[in-house]
Amino acid sequence: MGSPWKLQFLKDLIRQERPDVVFLCETLSNKVQMEKIRLKIQFQGMIVVEPQGRSGGLALLWRDSDQAKLLSLSQNHIDVELTIRDLPTWRLTGDSNLPWCTIGDLNNIVSQLDKRGGAAYPQKLIDGFNNVLLDTGLRDMELHGHPFTWERGRNTDNWLEIRLDRALVSPDWLDLFPMSKLYTIDGSPSDHSPIFLDPKLIESVRTKKRFRFENA
Repeated sequence: MGSPWKLQFLKDLIRQERPDVVFLCETLSNKVQMEKIRLKIQFQGMIVVEPQGRSGGLALLWRDSDQAKLLSLSQNHIDVELTIRDLPTWRLTGDSNLPWCTIGDLNNIVSQLDKRGGAAYPQKLIDGFNNVLLDTGLRDMELHGHPFTWERGRNTDNWLEIRLDRALVSPDWLDLFPMSKLYTIDGSPSDHSPIFLDPKLIESVRTKKRFRFENA
């Protein structure tokens, strides 16, 4: 996150999509550096896991100070409870009896259709990942927009694209937000494209009332 053009991309992304929560992985940035970024994007809350050497680094930022409550964290995860505007409370990453969503670079695919270019993905890894989904009861959300989130060798004979980033949700999370959608966002300066999760409740349908009057 150290380069100005990556920061500008993040600011443009936030201006366009207006997310309440932003999760960044592989930041390679310490708490002081991330605090400068938080101030520049004008978010009030932040949790940072600093990188180890030249790899890693996580940051979760939220717009209003009372939207997130830290539950646990490690070098590989940040686990929070979210209360955003008037939506029901839910949990982002972790394991609990609350509706559950885990989102990010999961570094695996659910079928060969999640990959374009190069050799076939090892089938045993695909089978293993699908077994994890079955064991946990999590569902892989459909991705709208460009079907791949990571690439290498663009415009070469070795161009490779894979959908490594995804959102896995529990059935009760889907029951809570049945109109939710997951999108890819183009134009990233990274080899990963951002994904945008929009949790939505059932939209209420307003019926148009007929005008009536009574002679009196």
